[in-house]
Amino acid sequence: MFPDYLAPLELSLVGRARQAGILAVGVHDLRDWATDVHRSVDDTPYGGGAGMVMRPEPWGAALDSLVGAGSPATLVMPSPAGTPFTQPVAHELAGRGHLVIACGRYEGIDARVMTDAARQMPVLELSVGDVVLAGGEAAALVIVEATARLLPGVLGNPDSLREESHALSDPVLEYPVYTRPPVWRGLAVPDELLSGHHTRIAAWRRAQALVRTAARRPDLLAALDPATLSPADRATLAALAAAEPAAEVAAAPGADAADGTPDEPADDR
Repeated sequence: MFPDYLAPLELSLVGRARQAGILAVGVHDLRDWATDVHRSVDDTPYGGGAGMVMRPEPWGAALDSLVGAGSPATLVMPSPAGTPFTQPVAHELAGRGHLVIACGRYEGIDARVMTDAARQMPVLELSVGDVVLAGGEAAALVIVEATARLLPGVLGNPDSLREESHALSDPVLEYPVYTRPPVWRGLAVPDELLSGHHTRIAAWRRAQALVRTAARRPDLLAALDPATLSPADRATLAALAAAEPAAEVAAAPGADAADGTPDEPADDR
């Protein structure tokens, strides 16, 4: 309903890839397939309730127009009720030839649209996070950018795909990064990164990646295949595990830092 919302697709990596002919992106206004004088695309929900629901007729006509008979298309519907959109899903989408992303609004799209579309193509309902947006446009931008950057030739340095967070080969979070100057506002770049010693730098980055993942996404750490961990990885994780009980005691509400016993109640007088 708001094609101008997708103007960023003219910019940055996706915009350059479009200009280079690596990928093609078409943005369509759903109201072009509305049939009444007001170009309306929504109506009140059956069963009552707040908000409006997007009508099936314009969506059906739009999809019939955009997806020809036998075209190997996949319909992607951003939705907070969808399955999580993750890096492996982005890699899967990057391997498909034609994606059609349906940006819903209001309370969503009539459920029959997805059922009907599934008769002629795969349909994926995807969520970009446990949040509710005003519409699917912002989610569509996320899906397009995450997918497009995986196509050959889009990134200037393909090695970036191997060293970033959620990489398929090593799904941990990326290590902290730094650049010049070496000291800024009293904060220094870690010595390891200034050493010029590639092995030392690599070891520091790997350890920091594990530390960051343990602190922010322990679920990713738990999913790692133990067989892929090096002795240095195991040492880092063992040190983190040994430090956890001490941290928990230090953070316990009402605990005295010296002996771990509860503080005396405060005298409010």
